[in-house]
Amino acid sequence: MTNIMFQGTASSVGKSLLAAAVCRILKNEGYNVAPFKSQNMSLNSFVTKNGLEMGRAQVVQAEAAKIEPLVEMNPILLKPTSDVGSQVILNGKVYKNNTAKEYYKKKDDLKNLVKEAYEKLAKDYEVIVLEGAGSCAEINLRDKDLVNMGMAKMVDSPVILVGDIDRGGVFASIYGSVMLLSEDERKRIKGFIINKFRGDVNLLKPGIKMLEEKINIPCLGVIPYSDINIDDEDSVTDRFKTNGNSYVTIGVIKLPYISNFTDFTPLVIEKDVTIKYITNKDEVSDVDLIIIPGSKNTIKDMKFIKDSGIDKEIYKKHKEGTKIIGICGGYQMLGKKIYDPRNIESSLDKIAGLSLLDTTTTIMDVKETKQVSGRFLLSNNKLNEMSVKGYEIHMGETKIGSESKPLIQLDNGNIDGAINMDGDVFGTYLHGIFENDDFRQSIIKNLKTKKGLSNESNLSYKELKEKEYENLAKIVKDNLDIKKLKLIMGI
Repeated sequence: MTNIMFQGTASSVGKSLLAAAVCRILKNEGYNVAPFKSQNMSLNSFVTKNGLEMGRAQVVQAEAAKIEPLVEMNPILLKPTSDVGSQVILNGKVYKNNTAKEYYKKKDDLKNLVKEAYEKLAKDYEVIVLEGAGSCAEINLRDKDLVNMGMAKMVDSPVILVGDIDRGGVFASIYGSVMLLSEDERKRIKGFIINKFRGDVNLLKPGIKMLEEKINIPCLGVIPYSDINIDDEDSVTDRFKTNGNSYVTIGVIKLPYISNFTDFTPLVIEKDVTIKYITNKDEVSDVDLIIIPGSKNTIKDMKFIKDSGIDKEIYKKHKEGTKIIGICGGYQMLGKKIYDPRNIESSLDKIAGLSLLDTTTTIMDVKETKQVSGRFLLSNNKLNEMSVKGYEIHMGETKIGSESKPLIQLDNGNIDGAINMDGDVFGTYLHGIFENDDFRQSIIKNLKTKKGLSNESNLSYKELKEKEYENLAKIVKDNLDIKKLKLIMGI
């Protein structure tokens, strides 16, 4: 077994996608490869087949490696619940909410947990592609580190340092990062990559040569900026930028604690569709569909919708005939009341919802995490009997009143979601629902028909993802010294 680790000069420099690309490149060359990230801080998560929660980035990397996502690929997931605290998920199950200080007190136990997860993967795979987090030079956390150089040392992995030229100052960030490391840590860095480059690479070469001489580390490649439709890991993402002009605009409320915004990646691929992330009430008026996404703090995000005046604009659009969809926390907000009697998510024990659905939700202390499938229960509706699948991640228990109807009959016998009597507002706990091609295309066709447009959508999201992984792998392979990388890895 061998390994390689990608660390960055900062967050969002492209470590996740580079690791995914290398997973696909090595898989295509016949290697049995798996991704690994010891600790992930993200509100985008996934549920494995056995009901365990893990970060989306390692799911993407597993898909790139053409293997089933396993929780061992991401044994620690931190989901921020406030500015100072996170829900700590260990080996796919909720441990508790911790402040950073409380979390780091468990350092020794966490290192053992991480090592066990890695060793389990190492028994089954030839190559492990590791990813670090944030900056490799967070010197204030050196004695607590289990995700960057601490992890590399634990499993004796060579490191490739990644810098993002698109944000500016790439030479300084690479040089500064290396200089802040200890001598032993510097020795682990066997190469650096400049990522997200736009322009003539020949203009960059003199600077690369000077940097190589100053840090005595070779440049393995300059990766061009590319627009790849693959899920992002972090909330610091281009996904929150409006993706161009089109005939249909879908408005997603950008909640302060938005989670699983990767739910909307499948909508981005649809022709003539724009995804617009809404941050204030003035941005609601021109949308053709409103989606309230998942939330890691439903009560606080409901308060944001009210305090910002977005609720009044939602009511206005609803009266005009605009359809409204809620996913997970968004589903809870569409109801009449949200209760949190144990103050699990918030210091408030209850809040009034939007009352667009006759539902009430109580936040429970047990998290539901499972993959599910079922069919829509909508007579006199094109969605009736349509099959759908996804995954649930929620701590709320929602009850449906007499003025709304159940939305989906799950194969396990349970009901998921609710729809109002008019059929223009519905909510569901199913993350990944837009990955269902028939459902997504039905929604898009309805929006286009309403505007007198023809619908040409027949895209398979699964097939598109495969094409995107191959495109990503080709871009990286064409611009990275793979031979030298493999030599570093000893393969």
